[in-house]
Formats: sequence, structure tokens, C-alpha cells
Amino acid sequence: MTMGKTLQDHLIKAAKSSLICIWSLVAPILSAQGQITTLSPEAQISVLTIGPGTELSDRFGHNAFRVYDPTQDLDWTYNYGTYDFNTPHFYLKFVQGHLLYNLSVNYFDAFLQYYQRQNRWVKEQVLVLSAAQKNQLFDYLQWNAQPANRAYRYDFFFDNCATRIRDVLVHQLGQDLVYSNDFVTEPKTFRALIQEQVPRNTWGSLGMDVAIGAVVDRQASAWDFQFLPQYVMAANAMAQRKDSIGLGPLTQETKVLYAAQESKEPGFAWNSPIMILGLISILLLGITIKDWRRQQRTRWVDALVFGVTGTIGLLLMLLWWGTDHGATKMNYNLLWAMPLSLLFIRAIYNSNPKPWLGRYVLFLLLMLALMVAHQFSGVQSFAPTLWILWFGLTFRLGYLYGFLKKS
Repeated sequence: MTMGKTLQDHLIKAAKSSLICIWSLVAPILSAQGQITTLSPEAQISVLTIGPGTELSDRFGHNAFRVYDPTQDLDWTYNYGTYDFNTPHFYLKFVQGHLLYNLSVNYFDAFLQYYQRQNRWVKEQVLVLSAAQKNQLFDYLQWNAQPANRAYRYDFFFDNCATRIRDVLVHQLGQDLVYSNDFVTEPKTFRALIQEQVPRNTWGSLGMDVAIGAVVDRQASAWDFQFLPQYVMAANAMAQRKDSIGLGPLTQETKVLYAAQESKEPGFAWNSPIMILGLISILLLGITIKDWRRQQRTRWVDALVFGVTGTIGLLLMLLWWGTDHGATKMNYNLLWAMPLSLLFIRAIYNSNPKPWLGRYVLFLLLMLALMVAHQFSGVQSFAPTLWILWFGLTFRLGYLYGFLKKS
């Protein structure tokens, strides 16, 4: 529960600060949009890619369009990554996956300065387009930015700030745009693509790994790779555009608009998942060995195990069936985090538990074995740091089953 709340707080905090910065400058642009209908021959349209930040919600980077027309003193960015905090029932919609995201328009200088302050690199790919294609794309962005058209239902994998860039290009250029799959050098699953963006031994990484289900363990196609901004940039660099002569590059050489200052990744932390989960596992082993020597049972430990794993399972079940987040479906972490255990906390704490409770503990052990089978058969990949916890959990449940059977 704590990890889920922390993840949500990080996302909301980052989005709120971004929203305040962007929307404070939108009004002047909206008034100017109706005055400019045609780009000059000197105009350029480019794709911007922003590197990862330090917050969990920023680790995946960002994309936006830039429209630059020096003749008309126009330099705007079109950003598909904002949403409105005044939305009714904002937090409920955020959790359920019903929140609408928006295309917002901002001055480029303010946009760039925002990411400079966050020390995130910014790169630009100027699109090689004809005058007609530039105006067609500009007209579409203008239309898309209108209040009646700017909202869309966000999806982390298939409809986000990165995929929108690609999809707009495909929609506007049609058959004139040819993508290559050569930017993908090795096959990867959706889960692997997510995890390569975040440090492994962090609570954010662990929280995401536990929250997302088996649906993200399938191999991603080259098209799917582009839910991440860095792969939109890579795909654009290899894409081609048809013209009257033949095929040519879609983009000019990638330019670095801001090079982030080097910063060290956080080193080893005593409060990291591997340390905390390792400590919990050692405590479970130690208490269980002590109970075995005394032929007793520390009842509060068993009640705590049932309560914590059951609560995690309940949250995972709500993410699976109670939200529209596609990534949280088919989550077999429920094999070790069994929501049913919440119903038996009082029963396991009882000094004289019922005989049937031993059969339930055996069921939990069988679920742990099935989870291992899922890992090695490729059904779902589980967080590596959790295996330390599962070792202690299996040891405790094994002793508990034997103790209840003898009782």
C-alpha cells in the first residue's frame, strides 16, 4: 500500500509542477493561434525528445512537437503529456485509469528552460517535409489543440506522449512515411523495456514490477517499442519519406539542444528493497528456527504474514478488476499475495486453530510452487528482489503447515 501511494504521489507531484509551468503560458498562445494559418517557407517542424529525470514518473523521458517559423516570430511546442487538475473526481479517475490527458501548447523557450532546470537532456530532430506537408501537419496540430479536440484517453503502452507523436506523423504523412525496424537491436518484452528505464534495486522499480501483470511479459514489436520516447527518436532517425525523387530521410541530423550535466546515480542504500526484504526474510527464518527448537508457534508472526500478503493481494486484485489499466491485468503475483488470507487472520492467530487451516496453508505452499513454475515457463517474470522474501515466506509456511498438521 505504501509503495502504491508513493508511486501515485510522485506521479501527481511531477505532473502538477509540469502543469503549472505549462498552463501559465498557454493563454497568450491560444489567442495567437487564430492569427497564424499558414507557415512561411522558412518554417521548420521537429520532434523533441527529453531525457529521463530523477522522479519515477520522469524516468521514461518525454516527446513533443516543435513548430518554428522565424518569419512570423513563432516558436511553439505541442505537448501531449498534460492533464487538468480541476477535472471532477480527479484522484478517482487517476487511479481507475479514466483520466483524460490533453494536448497543450507552450512557448518553446519556456518548455526548454523547464527541462534545463530539471537537468534533463533535450534533443531535436527537424523533419524533412515539403511546404505542403508542413502546413498540413501544422493545421492538424492547431485543430488538435482546440479545447474540443485536445483530450484523449491515456494508455501507458499504446497511447501516450510518445506514441501520439508517431501516430500523428503516420496519420498526416500516410504512405509517404516508411518506418524501418532496424533500430531494434534485440528482442525485449514490455516488462524489460520498462525496467531498463529505472534502477533495479529501488522501491519504484519493485512497485511497478509487482503491480503489472503477465500481459507485459510478451515480446514487443518494433512498433511497440515506441511507447518509450527514446525509441521514437531512434525510429525517426531511421525512417524515410517518399517524395517525387524517391526515398529520403525523414529527419535531419539529431541536434542536442541541452546536454544534461553528469550526475551520479544513487549508490547502495540501507533502506533499499534488497536490504529490507532480506532483513524480513532473515527475521522469518530466525523466528521459525526458534519456534522449531521450542516446538511452539509465534502466532503474531503468522497473523502478520497473512495480513500483509493478503492486503497486497487485495490491492493487486483491485488493480486487475477495478481499473482500466491494461498493464495490471493477469497478475500472478496473486499466487503469493493471496487476498483470501485476510479472512483467516483471526483464525491463524488463535492458539487452537481449526484443522482445516492446515489445508489452507498447504494451498498457499502449492501457490508458491505454481508461481515458480510460472517464472521458469515464461508465463510471468517476477521481481528479482522478491525471491529473497519468498524464501523466508516459504520456510515459514512450511513450518506452519507441519506444526498445524501435528496439532
